[in-house]
Amino acid sequence: MKTVFYGREKELRDLNNRYKKDKFECAVIYGRRRIGKTSLINEFCKDKPAIFFSALDATPLENLEALSNAIYGYEYKDGRAPVFKSYDDALNEISRLSRDSRLVFVIDEYPYLAKAEKSISSKLQHIIDHVWQQGRLFLILCGSSMSFMEGQVLGYESPLYGRRTAQYKIQALTYKEMTAFDPALDKESQALVYGITGGVPMYVNKLEIGEQGEKDIDETLLDNLFQRSAYLFEEPSNLLKQELREPAVYNSIITAIAGGASRQNEISTKAGIEPSVCAKYLRVLLDLGILKKETPVTEKPGKKTIYIIGDNFFRFWYRFVPKNMSAINSGRIRQTYEHSVKKYLSDYMGLVFEQMCREYLLRYAEDLPIELCDAGQWWGTDNKEKKKIQIDIVGTPADGDEYIIGSCKYRNEKVGVDEMELLKSYSRVFGKGLKYHFFIFSKSGFTRGLKDAADRGEVKLVSLDDIYR
Repeated sequence: MKTVFYGREKELRDLNNRYKKDKFECAVIYGRRRIGKTSLINEFCKDKPAIFFSALDATPLENLEALSNAIYGYEYKDGRAPVFKSYDDALNEISRLSRDSRLVFVIDEYPYLAKAEKSISSKLQHIIDHVWQQGRLFLILCGSSMSFMEGQVLGYESPLYGRRTAQYKIQALTYKEMTAFDPALDKESQALVYGITGGVPMYVNKLEIGEQGEKDIDETLLDNLFQRSAYLFEEPSNLLKQELREPAVYNSIITAIAGGASRQNEISTKAGIEPSVCAKYLRVLLDLGILKKETPVTEKPGKKTIYIIGDNFFRFWYRFVPKNMSAINSGRIRQTYEHSVKKYLSDYMGLVFEQMCREYLLRYAEDLPIELCDAGQWWGTDNKEKKKIQIDIVGTPADGDEYIIGSCKYRNEKVGVDEMELLKSYSRVFGKGLKYHFFIFSKSGFTRGLKDAADRGEVKLVSLDDIYR
């Protein structure tokens, strides 16, 4: 299968513009695993003289050997080479090679190198300040541990603080950027692909989107996820084993959250872990981008803060794979798929659709009635009715007291006037605005009565096709 490179045009263009300046650069590139950092760097280096060193989760000597091989491989192209006596010698060789010509030097998985060789950041600081600053080297430091890269590379306490000339936090592709993989797919299939992969390019490539020919999405899932030999079938387990020392414990925590636990005490109870210990594991999963914390959009983190699975692929996998494991193992998944997976896809996509609609408002919508500062969920208590309520979207203003209040419905029926009336009642419970603008998003359209209300200016209606325009 050919890997497809899409969606990083802005970063690639900026890197190339910096390369053309022909002076020292130190670009820091970071983001969660599988997000496409290395693919971006490879694309950037494709036609340039480059030394690419991928650090190992190993000893200082093993990393020095790997670095030596990368340097000699660039210089002599003849395979295995002698090991430099020290990291200083290796870095001095980089200085020599870049003295008279432009050279890209990539250290991928920099946190591994820093863990193995404790002094490497100080060594880099010294050689940047005294040698490389005056040269033409293009240094790239890349890493998947976001807390490490932000704290130990970009942070004030780091020896490397102030040395970077550019930084790129690589995010998942947006739902609209994802359409580049297979523009021929209908909008509902595009949304589903985004809902499964979360905009992570590697997962899209492994699903073989854009190469499926006549296969529909169901066949694609059956071939590339719901069978034991498929790469994506083992992905969550492999990633946890690769990143963590106690994958079984982390698996228990993710399973607890997938099963409905959202607060720390609920998660620790359901996973059978002491609350203080559970907090440590939760922080690690947050750093990996697998989990995220959510708080009602207008409020500060506190008692209302909850944990959710922030990685859509993990959310999809934990929702559908474990409960279908017997059918997968016995080869019966094709017979059971219709009623054990496909039947529940619209329900699964509800939360994804909310994410897409918020992204639409913040990134793609034109002619909004207010300038938005943020958009997110809001939940609270209706004291009059004595019940909990949840608003799918509250768009907060950059200035003023007007808010957007939105509802998102990913279901196979048209949305009617009752949904607008419900939004109006929810806005009164929310109670923070002097004026509200009501938006209703729907996969399957709207009733005539709701369209009439839209014509009168009471509500703005947005279809699935609209958010892809």
